[in-house]
Amino acid sequence: MLLIDRRPTGAGRAALRAFRGLPASARGHAAVRWWSAPLPRVAQALPATGRVLEIGCGHGLFSAFAALSGARSVVGVDIDADKIALAQRVAANLPAADLTFRVAESGAVPTGPWDAIVVVDVLYLLPAAAQRSLLADAVAQLAPDGVLLVKEMSPTPRWKARWNRWQETMAVSVLGITERATARDDTASGEPFTFVDPSTMAGWLGDAGLWTAQQRLDRRRLHPHHLLLARASDPAIP
Repeated sequence: MLLIDRRPTGAGRAALRAFRGLPASARGHAAVRWWSAPLPRVAQALPATGRVLEIGCGHGLFSAFAALSGARSVVGVDIDADKIALAQRVAANLPAADLTFRVAESGAVPTGPWDAIVVVDVLYLLPAAAQRSLLADAVAQLAPDGVLLVKEMSPTPRWKARWNRWQETMAVSVLGITERATARDDTASGEPFTFVDPSTMAGWLGDAGLWTAQQRLDRRRLHPHHLLLARASDPAIP
């Protein structure tokens, strides 16, 4: 039942189908990503329409799914030019989708206003101070009623966090699958990444005057997936 629940249908199947013709490594990465990450749950938190920016889009799987599962205009950016080249081929295979990919050479958040900005499993590649700075830059580019979504890993339960840390060490430091987002300023620690507790991130955004909500997405999953949502005001208050 667990695997059946994750089987791609509709927009998910179309997004994965768009990877046909790409190198086997990209196809394999997209397939593993779909089965291991709760991408549909993240997309459900997006507005159904409007301009959406994904920061650190990689090969473009989530951006493609977001564009296909709603009437959204989606732009994906990443510092890895090779991945963006592949993502652009994915977009070319989806001519009906409003989907664009481009290289974020400066690392700056593209100018908005954006109805939603989403960051999926990217911030851990940055030192904590840089993570906070990037989130602040993203907030500055949101539309007045825009939403910021951050999907990262929770430090609990601990066994899932340890499994995720080992897996990411292999991907970043051994296999080189994931490119580090910036030069580290904490190399003395020997850690290639920094997992900040999503509650700490919520505190940063709360200090900036944003309403925040959090949701665990790790039920029946090996990884401690956690979703943080932030916006200018509490949606429950008219």
